[in-house]
Amino acid sequence: MSSSTTRVRMSPAERRKQLLEIGVRLLGTRSLDDLSIELLADEAGISRGLLYHYFGNKQAFHVAVVRKAVEDVYEITAPPGSGDPLTQLQASLGAYLDYVVDNHAGYLSLVRAASGGNEELRQIHADAQRALSDRLFDKARALDESTIIDTPATRLLARAWAALVEDAVLAWVEDPAGLSREELLARLAGALVPLVS
Repeated sequence: MSSSTTRVRMSPAERRKQLLEIGVRLLGTRSLDDLSIELLADEAGISRGLLYHYFGNKQAFHVAVVRKAVEDVYEITAPPGSGDPLTQLQASLGAYLDYVVDNHAGYLSLVRAASGGNEELRQIHADAQRALSDRLFDKARALDESTIIDTPATRLLARAWAALVEDAVLAWVEDPAGLSREELLARLAGALVPLVS
């Protein structure tokens, strides 16, 4: 949609949702720093002033887009709910890997921003990693209740595993190092139980 397209009247909630979806889509192909208010306004066919009305400033806009992207990752990586636990874990990891491949520039910039000086983005990233690893302890989806016992130590190690997965996937996207997608997923899934048990 461009500024020459006829504007559609939306409720404030619908417009904000639309703007966040456009922001997440644009983030998939560029870094967070390259995601400007001007670019989003042009893409949405609205004025910059209206964007400032919804987000206040560029920093608040970036935070809102990152929150939406993280919510999308959480939804996309939900285990399928059928199949043995290891198959479900591999499916979840596969969805995550595909998301990172499809949105590499934006995802990489999000991780870099989280490791930089922006405390709000760092907290969003940490919360996302915690939510993704805590999902392993959902009783309906636990991999193996006899070896993955829900303790603070096990949750700590699961978060460490999640960080390893993120780092390995980002590195693999840039250089697969001879590993196929299936081999990478199998090794990452297989590393969880020995680490936390």
